[in-house]
Amino acid sequence: MNEVILVRYGEIALKGLNRNYFIDLLVKNIKSVLDDYENVKVKKFQGRIIVYTNGYDMNELLEKVQKVFGIVSISPAVVIDKDIDIIEETIAQRALDKDFKTFRVSTKRADKKFPMNSQEFSAHLGGIVLKNKDGVKVDLHNPDVEFQVEIREEVYIYDEVIPGLGGLPVGCSGKTGLLLSGGIDSPVAGYMMAKRGLEPVAIYYHAFPYTSDRAKEKVLKLAEIIGQYIGKFKIYVVPFTDLQLKIIELCPEKQITILIRRYMARIANEIAKKEGLGSLTTGESLGQVASQTQESLFVTGEAAKLPIFRPLIGLDKLEIIEMAQQIGTYETSILPYEDCCTIFVPKHPETKPKLDKIKESEELLKDIAPDLIKEAVENSEIYYS
Repeated sequence: MNEVILVRYGEIALKGLNRNYFIDLLVKNIKSVLDDYENVKVKKFQGRIIVYTNGYDMNELLEKVQKVFGIVSISPAVVIDKDIDIIEETIAQRALDKDFKTFRVSTKRADKKFPMNSQEFSAHLGGIVLKNKDGVKVDLHNPDVEFQVEIREEVYIYDEVIPGLGGLPVGCSGKTGLLLSGGIDSPVAGYMMAKRGLEPVAIYYHAFPYTSDRAKEKVLKLAEIIGQYIGKFKIYVVPFTDLQLKIIELCPEKQITILIRRYMARIANEIAKKEGLGSLTTGESLGQVASQTQESLFVTGEAAKLPIFRPLIGLDKLEIIEMAQQIGTYETSILPYEDCCTIFVPKHPETKPKLDKIKESEELLKDIAPDLIKEAVENSEIYYS
């Protein structure tokens, strides 16, 4: 008797002629999150993906597989021979091991050569449970437990269905540049876009010594948490101090935040060329701060050469915090280590910037900014989640 995890997918089953591409990518992503478990095998067949646990702790593997995007549900199951006596023994033992008052048995018979049809075999096994366990009865509509039997080339028996996260396999929609700060919002944004199949390449702007190495470690920890859902991904730690100080030195104070964000976008454009990114992703939410007014978002976005995805745009802070708590990033995000966007905030920031005025200020940087952007990209440190 072997223990396995049955994996079910939903949305990708509707992909028509491209379905196998999505399924193969999902298999690859499951293997990625189980990379530390030697000889755990992941196989696909007949509308299912099966993880063979190879003796590892079932609950530990379930926790990891459950977090993979593209999975609708999973079930811990046993695999046994297609022998009626063995099936009866297994069902009887599982019934004895569980605490319940009502139950039902459901059978799916993919092998039509099996001597009983699905309804007949469900009734037969229900009788086995009643015979072996006192004080229980059948409830076909709302049972405490449902024993499920799938008869294929072997027989799979399980009694638990654990919801997955749904979505699409990471990577099927291409790559995005995730502007990852140490705050609450951007990790949630990265999670949401990964759920729609985008593989993130994180970009963190580090203004050392004004932001400490603890701030960098905080961001790397956030990337590690996100990586539990999507596997390993690349993080650029961009040295931003020189460019940021020049903006502060030469440009009007009230425009500093907008200008900083525009040059962040320009650095991201250059990283996008190297990494083959098709978009940028930010944690911006409309009206949350001065740089996230409608006018500010337009002006900062104009500097990007790529589409900018803002999945949190219509959420309020409490909704974002709730999501951060659900995915496990919140406690790390609130650690008191500031990022480069918060240390030089002007007293009276521009909330309705005009693009022509911002471009006039950028003329003050035209002789030095291209070299500083190039140096920032070339001197970036690269980590993996």
